[in-house]
Amino acid sequence: MAIKTFAYRLYPTKLQKRLLEATVETCRRFYNDCLAERKDAYESEQRTVSKYEQLRKVKILKDTSPFARNIHSHILQVVVADLDKAFRAFFRRIKSGDKPGYPRFKGKDRFDSFGLKEYGNGFKILGRRLKVSGIGRIAVRWHREMPSQPSIVRIIRKADGWYACFACEVEAKPLPVTARTIGIDVGIKSLITDSSGATTDNPKWYRTGQRKLRVLQRSVARKKRGGANRRKAVWLLQRHHLKVSRQRQDFLNKLANSLIADNDLIALEDLQIRNMVRNRHLSKSILDAGWNYLVRRLHAKAEEAGRVVTLVNPSNTSKTCSECGHVFDEMKLSDRWIDCPGCGLSLDRDHNAAINILRRGLDSLGGDGQSLWAQSSLMSEGLAQEAAGF
Repeated sequence: MAIKTFAYRLYPTKLQKRLLEATVETCRRFYNDCLAERKDAYESEQRTVSKYEQLRKVKILKDTSPFARNIHSHILQVVVADLDKAFRAFFRRIKSGDKPGYPRFKGKDRFDSFGLKEYGNGFKILGRRLKVSGIGRIAVRWHREMPSQPSIVRIIRKADGWYACFACEVEAKPLPVTARTIGIDVGIKSLITDSSGATTDNPKWYRTGQRKLRVLQRSVARKKRGGANRRKAVWLLQRHHLKVSRQRQDFLNKLANSLIADNDLIALEDLQIRNMVRNRHLSKSILDAGWNYLVRRLHAKAEEAGRVVTLVNPSNTSKTCSECGHVFDEMKLSDRWIDCPGCGLSLDRDHNAAINILRRGLDSLGGDGQSLWAQSSLMSEGLAQEAAGF
């Protein structure tokens, strides 16, 4: 069983919208109060305030605050859990040597969700509506059916409205064996090049929408701070950013789905994208391509479909001849074609890299990888003979 999230658009009434906004604001203030308590306790007393100490404050807050009185206790408990999660991530980054990133106080525009952690206790689906404690029965656009009863829900405010994200248990559905394997080299000119030589163009979603983004950003800059016109301009800018993000996610989701459906094994490079984006000439293009999102989607879909996704060492995949193993000492990023002096192989740089990635991916699996390689080769020969009319 796996946990999967299903998001649905909400259509609250004007009163429900005000109640949702008031709930988010109360949660934001409680989050900041809990963060201040932890920060002050450590700075003044060298004492760590635990999650359970702050959970006991939920009942006190509901008794003393008129704003929290009608809010379900689970919502405030989830706020404490979110803060504790932020601190655990902070200490994990310190331990691993990464940039720590101490949890920050949340401004009004930087806190946009709240959660409920038990179905039937704070939230429930009644017919075509979602009943949330303290807010009422909210209209929902059920564009697809949920596979099981949700365990938790997160209500999120985005630039274009409110959404409910349900976490449900989903049974794995292994796909039939295809006996095909593939190595993938991600890039900027072509989004991916696979070991068969096929390429997928990079749509460049952000750069395509950048012209309109510039106009909207200038519009925000010209408006007076705190005014209604500025708020409207910011809203339009946020909506356009959201559109670009959704275009990217939709394309990559479909690409990941097709790759998982067609291949038993997918090998990719284990790229350190955080280091790569330090290159100021390529950072925008790398982030626009969404390589990290594609890898995460492939892993998630592979787990559900019974496929294998493996990440390999990216060292010299482009500079190594996929035929004889010769390593090119002098090879610039601008060199897009390789001509091997050892075996005479002449091949596109990315295609060559994809073949090396596939070979490394199969080697990392040992005997299972060699078995997949043999099955893939036999199938390729059979398809070639079929196409030739034998």
